[in-house]
Amino acid sequence: MSLRTTPLALAAALLLAQTAALAAVSAEEAARLKSDLTPLGAERAGNKDGTIPAWTGGYTTPTPGFKNGGKRPDPFAAEKPLYQVTAANAGQHADKLTEGVKAMLKKYPESFRLNVYKTHRTAAAPQWVYDNTARNALKANLQDGVPVGAYGGIPFPIPKTGAEAMWNHNLRWRGEAWHVAVKGIQGTADGKHVVTAVASGDFQMPYYFKDGNPETFDGQHWSIRLINSGPALRAGEGIVGREHLQGDKTQVWAYITGQRRVRKVPNACCDTPTPASAGISMFDQTDVFNGRTDRFDWKVVGKKEMLIPYNGNRMLAMPEAQVLDKHHLAADALRWELHRVWVIEASVAAGKRHVAPKRRYYLDEDTWIAVLADHWDANGQLWQMGFSNPVVMPDLPATTSPQMFGFYDLLSGAWYFDSSLSDAAEQYKIMPRYPATTFTPEALTGEAVR
Repeated sequence: MSLRTTPLALAAALLLAQTAALAAVSAEEAARLKSDLTPLGAERAGNKDGTIPAWTGGYTTPTPGFKNGGKRPDPFAAEKPLYQVTAANAGQHADKLTEGVKAMLKKYPESFRLNVYKTHRTAAAPQWVYDNTARNALKANLQDGVPVGAYGGIPFPIPKTGAEAMWNHNLRWRGEAWHVAVKGIQGTADGKHVVTAVASGDFQMPYYFKDGNPETFDGQHWSIRLINSGPALRAGEGIVGREHLQGDKTQVWAYITGQRRVRKVPNACCDTPTPASAGISMFDQTDVFNGRTDRFDWKVVGKKEMLIPYNGNRMLAMPEAQVLDKHHLAADALRWELHRVWVIEASVAAGKRHVAPKRRYYLDEDTWIAVLADHWDANGQLWQMGFSNPVVMPDLPATTSPQMFGFYDLLSGAWYFDSSLSDAAEQYKIMPRYPATTFTPEALTGEAVR
């Protein structure tokens, strides 16, 4: 007797197929995290040319004499560039350059260049993060675009989709709690530098609480509090945010001195201008990309060897005046290296809108940091180049980007750099866990007042 396909049976089959598509990787695949893949999911081997070395555990030896919160040293300060990429020779390196980098070389041929150094694969994390990442590989999946079953490590170390890769960036290892002296700078098209914010920044990732329980984790994965001390026009302002895996549960509050009230930010996502940048940067440009993924459809273009900013501690050791060029960060302040990156393309989803309907992100395979990005506007023009500056923190241990990010507007010539730390007395201070009350509107009311 044959079975007749009923609507109920068909629905069940579709549900089963969908569940299988969202399932975590097999035990055989997960075992690769202890063989040919690093514990966070990168290719352990170097490339065939020897220009990218094998990963051998990362850089975990703190510099003698370094004190937490102080100026972070450059472990590769003695190295010299292997070569430079300029507007004149960009064609020879075109396959290693993003569209945004090519555009910047063309727009500023006299000043924009890449000083390319020896590649060091410094990425590292504590063993418990590696252990959690291995667990996530077997248990985590996406349900309605939201990670389920992930905690305390990279959620999808062997990603199958672009959305999984972007969640790896959002939930990358950067510590449990830290303090940064935040300073935002707007570069104008005519070469001026305007300070948009000077603030005390406290950050926390409940997702990475070492003693946390993945079964009781409530989805609130990232918290931020910024209290402005300058410029004078913005002194006393503040912002508190608690980001949730489910974007509609993310909450952000701002204190505006002229109103002397804390107000909830109604649409703290996506292409809404963020108060922390004085409205210059969008919420989802924080750290090159941040927040909700449901505004876009995500596609894995592939993995490529590309030149990206990396191990950029040299910037932390330079005076800010030497870091800022007229139209971009100074070439000599940046260290570029050849690394393998995941290339992820974003197209605005059906029924959604965004001022940058097409985007391309470049995720470092070792850390999952979105190091570079290209944004196209609604007219199809290449509009912006996003960037970050990952630095080595062997005391954490991690190679991470301490809020040092920004973008270049390729059409107007304006640009933005968040968290200029060169002149800061403290550069990414690792903190004990903050009380949960730190990231509340009530705490903001008590501190962000003038």
